[in-house]
Amino acid sequence: MKGSRFKLNQNHAPIHEALETFRRMRVVPFDVPGHKRGRGNPELTEFLGQKCVGVDVNSMKPLDNLCHPVSVIREAEELAADAFGAAHAFLMVGGTTSSVQTMVLTACKRGDEIILPRNVHRSVLNALVLCGAIPVYVNPEVDQRLGISLGMQREQVAKAIKEHPKAVAVLVNNPTYYGICSDLRAIVKMAHEAGMMCLVDEAHGTHFYFGGGLPVSAMEAGADMASVSMHKSGGSLTQSSLLLTGPDVHAGYVRQIINLTQTTSGSYLLMSSLDISRRNLAQRGRQIFHQVADMAEYAREEINAIGGYYAFGKELVNGNSVFDFDITKLSVHTLDIGLAGIEVYDILRDEYDIQIEFGDIGNILAYLSIGDRAQEVERLVSALAEIRRRFQTDGTGLLSQEYIDPQVVTSPQDAFYADKCSLPLRETEGMVCSEFVMCYPPGIPILAPGERITAEILDYIEYAKAKGCNMTGPEDPDILKLNVLTGR
Repeated sequence: MKGSRFKLNQNHAPIHEALETFRRMRVVPFDVPGHKRGRGNPELTEFLGQKCVGVDVNSMKPLDNLCHPVSVIREAEELAADAFGAAHAFLMVGGTTSSVQTMVLTACKRGDEIILPRNVHRSVLNALVLCGAIPVYVNPEVDQRLGISLGMQREQVAKAIKEHPKAVAVLVNNPTYYGICSDLRAIVKMAHEAGMMCLVDEAHGTHFYFGGGLPVSAMEAGADMASVSMHKSGGSLTQSSLLLTGPDVHAGYVRQIINLTQTTSGSYLLMSSLDISRRNLAQRGRQIFHQVADMAEYAREEINAIGGYYAFGKELVNGNSVFDFDITKLSVHTLDIGLAGIEVYDILRDEYDIQIEFGDIGNILAYLSIGDRAQEVERLVSALAEIRRRFQTDGTGLLSQEYIDPQVVTSPQDAFYADKCSLPLRETEGMVCSEFVMCYPPGIPILAPGERITAEILDYIEYAKAKGCNMTGPEDPDILKLNVLTGR
């Protein structure tokens, strides 16, 4: 790729090529998986196709081993690192959840403090449950009109670092689900000057590495580690992800951390999809994401012209809590037509056969990426116009808040494993929660283990349930009860 920024031959896809060679060899399988290239499960083969099940294979010498790669997987990881500008890249088959947890477990041990915004994905807090680290929250500013949490303000991060000089890391969302970006370069600089690592949850920022005019990527900003959801905007299969590390991170130790929790039977379907998708982005990513950004900007203009909706964009940028905005994110505020975002989400699916990424209390997100076409964007815009005409109502009584400041009483690990009891929802006010409660997506906890349950939080949970949000987390699937700490 003459004249490109890449040092390696990005036209190469070593895992994919090794699987194609293996397919042609017609090896007799006396190993797992037990379906034996699909012969033992004809219904599965018919559903997925022979080409797919034929390469659903186990680790073997010609195909390398994800736990300790020395050949084709190692080469695929080197190509990924080169494509993303990282010192090292790890292929992850447990989703970006496993990437995020690896970052936290690499940086933190029991009792260590980690500075982070509270509007993190549950995978971050799950990692704190596992390792026993203590969260130091930089509570984000909230956009009062949109009801969404914004980025980390520089002065708030600096204050947290000053007040917690023994913290081991700062974790940043880049971007948030809604496309909001913090001043990542400044935060990295502050963390490093304080001797702390900077970890970046970049689940929704794969395209930052391949698009012109988009916010800075974690590796470009000098972050130590970044979790990248290739299956979101990068085009790989669901559950496949990358973990990127900078030059000052010990790759061997990171591999040990990964192997604590990641499967020893890595899916070659997932790994080959990462390999092929990385090649696709290296070859065509800049052109593709330019087109995606253009589609999103067009959709924003058209939706705002309908009236009643607010498809927000770079006008939110204020140089601090909204340092930058990901223009590929098509986030739309719906409350001004009298409908919660989740209600618009349901109408789009049930009435118009349009599945968007999520709806929350006040907003919807239509996820645009490499597979979208202009005609589908037009269909979405037309449907939103019809929804306003058919379903607009008085919005009196609608809630808008997406983020409620937590009252942290104890660490997530201590709360999760403490003695607990189950009480009816309204009887838990004032008590300390020992489990998660969240709307999924986006998977940002309303309550996390160790946090005080307030009347405001209970109102929010009941409202979200009534509006049809997909509520997850508690042991009680109906969320009529919550587990709380006894004696607190």
